Amino acid sequence: MYNPRHIIDVLSDNIRKTRNPFGAGNKTMNKWWKGADLPTQGDTMLYTGLMYQLMPYIKKTTHQIEQFEDSKMGDYVWLQKYVPKLLVKLAFVFMAGKKDKEASNNILKAMVKLLNKSDVNVFYNPKLDFYSGILLYDLGDNEGFIEHAKFVAEKLKSNGINKIITVDPHTTYALKVLYPKYTGTRFDVKTYFELIDFEARDGDSRVTLHDPCFYGRYLELSDVPRKILDRFGIEHVDVRNSGKFTHCCGGPAESVSPALTKEILTKRYAALQETGKPILAMCPVCLGNLQKIGADVEDLSVFLARYAD
Repeated sequence: MYNPRHIIDVLSDNIRKTRNPFGAGNKTMNKWWKGADLPTQGDTMLYTGLMYQLMPYIKKTTHQIEQFEDSKMGDYVWLQKYVPKLLVKLAFVFMAGKKDKEASNNILKAMVKLLNKSDVNVFYNPKLDFYSGILLYDLGDNEGFIEHAKFVAEKLKSNGINKIITVDPHTTYALKVLYPKYTGTRFDVKTYFELIDFEARDGDSRVTLHDPCFYGRYLELSDVPRKILDRFGIEHVDVRNSGKFTHCCGGPAESVSPALTKEILTKRYAALQETGKPILAMCPVCLGNLQKIGADVEDLSVFLARYAD
């Protein structure tokens, strides 16, 4: 296991200086919206929190830190914060593969497709879409999280943003629960799947939903995607630890101990496999971890978007 303090110091330094946990340039990774034909102004903003865009880079960096966990090299991870941010940004231009980036971009496009099919008027402004800072909160750096959250909240409010549609559980929890508590700023926050409103029928598919921790235990939204599947005639086969009692994929520990994440993930995957059905994830971190272990898994939005044709 890495020294948590070293990891927190690097992440905090990156977020403070670049507003990105990896120190990467937001413009480098956030290109999914090009060609999506979305207005840049309106009443309700689609807010990604850059979580899906970060996944190809998380995949690469996780592979790197796995190699040095519990080694002498791991003791020097804190030195990363002294690498000039310009060099870090340049490195990220070439870091992730085209295939991985396209897969993440297509997930966000699938969500837009679902919203359009549901006649939801939404706009997207990439200049106002920031990482929420949730990992700092998860790792116990409240001071760093609050500073970043206040920056993001002020940017959104000063640009007249009040209504927000989120795409992942981490950003949803941050904006809906943590921002009001720590910044005093409130937004009208809905997830994209809460707004899906069209009719479709299948009657043949059977799937298993993996509930991410924030949706299942903390936001208690697990019933919403299940109701959509019911409406579409798609059978969902649950494992014992679902909904409020869902089992973590191990993602939150990944930056500190890839080995611990693997242990937790292996147990969760074994349970999900028992249904024998394809798995649907609702979180980019869960999706990435399940893909890494070889699961037959896809994002809920991509699965549902096929019924929006």
